[in-house]
Amino acid sequence: MPCLVVGLTTGLTGCYSTTRLVPKAQAPETYRTATVEELEKSVSDRDAAIKTMNAAVLITASTGGAKEGKVTEYTSFRGYIFVQKPANLRVILQLPVVGSRALDMVSDGKTFTLVRATLGHGDLWTQGANTVTNPSKNGLENLRPGVFLDSLLVPGVQPGEFVTLTESTREVQPETKHHDAVLEPDYDLTVLRSKTGDTRAGNVLVPERVIHISRVTLLPFQQDLYNDQGQVVTVATYDKYSQDGVQPMPMLVTIKRPLEEYSLKIEFTKLTLNETFEPDQFELKVPAGVPVQKMY
Repeated sequence: MPCLVVGLTTGLTGCYSTTRLVPKAQAPETYRTATVEELEKSVSDRDAAIKTMNAAVLITASTGGAKEGKVTEYTSFRGYIFVQKPANLRVILQLPVVGSRALDMVSDGKTFTLVRATLGHGDLWTQGANTVTNPSKNGLENLRPGVFLDSLLVPGVQPGEFVTLTESTREVQPETKHHDAVLEPDYDLTVLRSKTGDTRAGNVLVPERVIHISRVTLLPFQQDLYNDQGQVVTVATYDKYSQDGVQPMPMLVTIKRPLEEYSLKIEFTKLTLNETFEPDQFELKVPAGVPVQKMY
């Protein structure tokens, strides 16, 4: 047996080997350590500290991927996003150059009302449920307010949810080619719940989301959200953190929907937290006599 091992080792590392260069990566100079209890509290405290969000944004949408064999990126729109917990949302987008309203959407967490400008045909009004029951082949037509609410802010751990902690490493690419990549140690905080509605489930837990946390900053850099079948439906990444006065907030959020093959890149140009809104901030009334398309 020893002769066989020596022979294999010589054969695998001898005359038939080749060497290629790969980009260097180094460990960060310092990184932090936290327990699962500390991370759960940190995530929940950050969530509890935010009551409202008032943001000026630049949103760029794209559709397609491996299934279609192509990716289409659309014109960026400037606009505003307003959030008031627990579930009020308003998204306003403006037409490029002219600045008039391209889209206005409000939601109370269960239903939404949307109006969008159409070329030469006036405004088109739509109302529907936040949950998609009849998916469209066009990924963006499946976009619902919950995608914004679930991704813009990382929810805290709720009563009845369970958490577990694992460790991983990600390679952070350098900003310039003159620096090495960084092999950054990270925490993965998985939030789970008991499987309900199935008497055969027993002690089964199902994942709701995984919060990826940098051990350099102890801030989330990615969140993966799952559906009831255990599929990843949303991958949200958080970059360019800035201190707004309440706490550090990402100024760039990218939302990817892998099953529907579309993504949204949201760049924050101005962000204010915990500002008081007017009572009608989340009202969008359909004019009398205007036809309304129902979407489910």
